Amino acid sequence: MNRLLDQKISPRACRDWIGGKTPPMSTEAPQSTPLPGPVNIRWWPAGVILGLMVVAMGGVQSWSEFPFQRRNLICLGIAGGAAGLEVLWWLFLSRARWTLRLAGVAGIALLAGTARLTLRIRGVTGDLIPIVETRWAQPSTTLATAGTLTSTNATSAPGAPSSSTTRLPGDYPQFLGLNRNGIVDGPSFQTNWTLYPPQLLWKKPVGGAWSGFSVVGDLAVSQEQEDEEEMVVCRQIINGNVVWKTANSARYFTPIAGEGPRSSPTITQGRVVTLGARGWLQALDLSTGKRLWGTNILEFSKAGMPEWGLSGSPLVISNRVIVSAGGRDGRSLLMWHLDSGRLLASGGSSSAEYSSPYLTELAGVPQILQFNHREIASHDPVTAQVLWNRPFGIHFPLVANPVRISFNRVFLSAGYGVGAEMLEISKPPSGALEVRSVWTSKRLKAKFSNPVFRDGFIYGLDDGILACLDAKDGSQRWKEGRHGHGQGLLVGELYLLMAENGELVLLHPTPDGPGELARLKVFSDKTWNPIALAGDLLLVRNDREAACYRLPVR
Repeated sequence: MNRLLDQKISPRACRDWIGGKTPPMSTEAPQSTPLPGPVNIRWWPAGVILGLMVVAMGGVQSWSEFPFQRRNLICLGIAGGAAGLEVLWWLFLSRARWTLRLAGVAGIALLAGTARLTLRIRGVTGDLIPIVETRWAQPSTTLATAGTLTSTNATSAPGAPSSSTTRLPGDYPQFLGLNRNGIVDGPSFQTNWTLYPPQLLWKKPVGGAWSGFSVVGDLAVSQEQEDEEEMVVCRQIINGNVVWKTANSARYFTPIAGEGPRSSPTITQGRVVTLGARGWLQALDLSTGKRLWGTNILEFSKAGMPEWGLSGSPLVISNRVIVSAGGRDGRSLLMWHLDSGRLLASGGSSSAEYSSPYLTELAGVPQILQFNHREIASHDPVTAQVLWNRPFGIHFPLVANPVRISFNRVFLSAGYGVGAEMLEISKPPSGALEVRSVWTSKRLKAKFSNPVFRDGFIYGLDDGILACLDAKDGSQRWKEGRHGHGQGLLVGELYLLMAENGELVLLHPTPDGPGELARLKVFSDKTWNPIALAGDLLLVRNDREAACYRLPVR
């Protein structure tokens, strides 16, 4: 009946319908039901969320006194939280049709699933930014015959180095060189790498590790991870061919810190001394790789393993092998007999950190400096007893080794916002060593890399940017050139820097500036490992590849 009221029909048609005949039909075409109009999506909450994210991230990054890496982590958390709020806005506050809302969420889920199947996070950078790569990605390793020039700029310029398999003499027997200070007495190198490019002798895949090479004679030794075994691998320096391998059942891995051993071997008196990430200390025969003795220093000292694995490279003084175990009850610093593996002495009761024992002389007293948890400690080189200690750092890792500046001064530096401090050691008539702070500075925060000292100035990476400090007062002369958290060596007046991105940079740093001279792309992946220079041969590696270059000599 309601339909009839809405239609225009004649009286006769109405009578026929009441009499049981065909219902009346309108003489006009029926009106169609209008389609719903477009929905106005409420966009402003999404804009507010994005705006707050930008403001919050900018505020975090402006906290200059807060550790740079922690700022990055907080910003990643803010970005993740903002993404979650955007999804909630789309589902419940956008006013879009539900079919469109659900389609959007399904699309996000599909993208996330596809990313999970095709991508992976291969650790983080030194600034704690995740490194994303495809799951099928493989390192691009280029093999070269010994002595073959492989640089695209290679020419036969007058005075160019020969391609013979002979090399200039020179050893690099331990972490940071002969004196463990990052300074090497090398030949005088050509600085024009366009006319005289470094020669790639070999480049090969290696097992994961942050270990560096140590070199004596024609043998180069490093540590690698192969499946569930830590390997000590000895190679011919001139061609990279493996001479011997020695395995120990152990594996360290975390998504952030990576896989494998962290310390470099020490070669002395025909022995190779290594320390694995899980505490396995051993001495091997350099010629054959035969194990002479071995022990787990963490089990011996009843110490807990540091969060990122044991990283200190063994120090050998005469017949004593010195390592930091971090045990209590006088078993923090341990001394073992080089030939027999017998414990000779121990001292200190502080937890271990990530730097290496360093032998030096301060105020006329020989001593071993070692970073422990939130402190720097000095030990007697014979008895291992603590001579002095002083608070340094916060609860973040201490990695960079101390740097001797003068007869009675030593420089300390750490990342994570800690900065640097100059200490002065004195020996009063009473005989007990005394320590005082000369100055502190936030201008050089060495995280992984080790600063070097030359002619009154300190050069090092300040949160990944090369910087120069005046050793007298800690004032900064300059800071420029972001190289990431790489490793370097001072060779005469030149500085060889392996940047975190796998680029080799040649510099001539002075108090007036970094003096960059040349660059050479070596690796395409993150590179944290220390470099080694033996004569004119430079050995470099990361957790995927190793390479040897002959540097051009004047």
